[in-house]
Amino acid sequence: MSMRAKALPLVAGVLFACGLSVASAQDKVWKHGILEAKSDSGFIAMVAKGGFAEKHGLKVEILQIKAGATLMKALISGEIDSVDMGAAEAIVAGARGTGVKIVGCTWPGMPQVVLAKAEIKSPADLAGKVVAISSPGSLPDLVFKGMLDAENIPVSAVQFATQGADLDRYKSLLAGITDAAIVSNEFEAVMPSNLKVLMKASTTVPQFLRLCIAVNSKVIETRRDELVRFIAAEMDAYKYAASNRDANIKLAHEMTHAKPDDARAAFIVDQAIKEKQIDPALAIPSDRIDWMQNLFVKAGVIPKVVPTASLVDASVRDDAAKLANK
Repeated sequence: MSMRAKALPLVAGVLFACGLSVASAQDKVWKHGILEAKSDSGFIAMVAKGGFAEKHGLKVEILQIKAGATLMKALISGEIDSVDMGAAEAIVAGARGTGVKIVGCTWPGMPQVVLAKAEIKSPADLAGKVVAISSPGSLPDLVFKGMLDAENIPVSAVQFATQGADLDRYKSLLAGITDAAIVSNEFEAVMPSNLKVLMKASTTVPQFLRLCIAVNSKVIETRRDELVRFIAAEMDAYKYAASNRDANIKLAHEMTHAKPDDARAAFIVDQAIKEKQIDPALAIPSDRIDWMQNLFVKAGVIPKVVPTASLVDASVRDDAAKLANK
C-alpha cells in the first residue's frame, strides 16, 4: 500500500475527530498541518477558524497530528501543503536534503519550560533523573538538549522517557513516572505545589526558534500563488489573535474541548503577548537558524551546517506582506 493510501485514513480520522470534513482533491483545499491542539491553538488555528483564509480566497483545512515525526513525513510526502510546527524539525529536515523550506516564523519566542519535582533544586540535579520528552528529533527533545548544553550538563547524564504530547509528558510527571518534563508553559497555570519550574527556554536558550511555517519545495514550485495568499492570511490571523484576547481564548477552548474556566489558554495567551513570543510579520531570523544549526551539529543531530539560504524562502513572506492587512 502506498504512503498516500496509508495516510489518508489517518488524516480523515483526525479531521473527523475535529469536526472537519475531508474535501476532495478537486476542491483545491489548502491542507495545513499542526500538532495536536493545545492551549495556544487560538493563535495557530485562527487562520482557518477566523475567516482569514477565505478573505484571501482560500479554503483551509486544519489537520491535527499528534507526533511531529508523522507531521513532517506527511509534509515531505505531499499529503499536506504546509505545517506550523517546530522550527527545529524543519531545519533538521531541510539540512538533510528533503526539500523542506521555512517560509515564515509565527512563534519565534519559546514558551517551553522544564517542570520538575520540588526536590530537584537546580538543573545539575537532573543528572541520573528521568525526563519526559517527545520523540527523538522533535522540538521538545531538541530544545531540552539545547538547554542541557547551555547548563553544561552532558546529555548522557540524563535518562529520557518518550511521552508523546505535552499533556502526556505532564501527566507522566504528575504520576511520578518521570522526575521532570519539558512542556508548554500553559501547565504553570494548573501545576500543583509539589512541582516547580526548573528552567525556562526563553532565558536558557533565547536564540532557539519555536514555530515556523514550512512547506515542501514542490509546493513553492507548483502552488506559489496560493502559498503567498496563505502566508498573508496567517499574518492577518496572528495579528487579530494578538489583539483579540477573548476570541483567541475562546477558539483555544473550542480546539481543545476545554471548559470555559480552564486557565491554561488565558495564561499562554497573556505570556505570549507580554513576552512578544509571536510575530504577526512572520519574519525569518536567519541568525537564529544559523545558531540552531550549530547546536544541532554539536549534538550530532545533523552532520554539518548548510547555507541558511537553502533552508528558507524569504520571497514568499515578502510577497505575502504586500497582501496582508488589507
